[in-house]
Amino acid sequence: MSFHLGLTGSIGMGKSSTARLFAEAGCAVWDADAAVHRLYAPGGAAVAPMRAAFPGAVEGGAVSRAALKRIIGDDPAALHRIESIVHPLVARDRADFTRNATADILVFDIPLLFETGGNRAMDAVVCVSAPAEVQEARVLERATMTAGQFRQIRDKQMPDAEKRARSDYVVVTDTPEHARAQVRAIVDTIMAGLRDA
Repeated sequence: MSFHLGLTGSIGMGKSSTARLFAEAGCAVWDADAAVHRLYAPGGAAVAPMRAAFPGAVEGGAVSRAALKRIIGDDPAALHRIESIVHPLVARDRADFTRNATADILVFDIPLLFETGGNRAMDAVVCVSAPAEVQEARVLERATMTAGQFRQIRDKQMPDAEKRARSDYVVVTDTPEHARAQVRAIVDTIMAGLRDA
């Protein structure tokens, strides 16, 4: 029986890098965002139902995130319909991963883990965290959004302090070496518990 470890953290906290560290440590990692990219790609399971519901959302055989953003901007109620198509497909993707993975620890990288109640399906949760100024600097370095857009996204997410308080483990991503040591310690603790079970 595998140990299910939820991995969450707000934008710019270093969650993707931390997920890679868990993979390096021998864990199998499922990434919610990557699952959506697979579903939206040409031939992906979301393309046909999305085309049926929103013909303008599919461009070049793939679901266009930019088109979805425009659709939601024109009709905020469309978000619920989009989620009703995508969420069951994401759940199926996650179930397939869980069924086929052979690692002792399965890590589920889910940005909105607490917000969606996904933490209830986990044996434990890791929150990835960094100081607020580091978080903002990382996001703005990517040059994909303005400071205002970043704050808008951050303010919609559960506060970092609350995520940390609700998590079993916290990985502070101030330096790569420190993050790697924390991940190794978490994996060692979980593996020791599995051996004793």
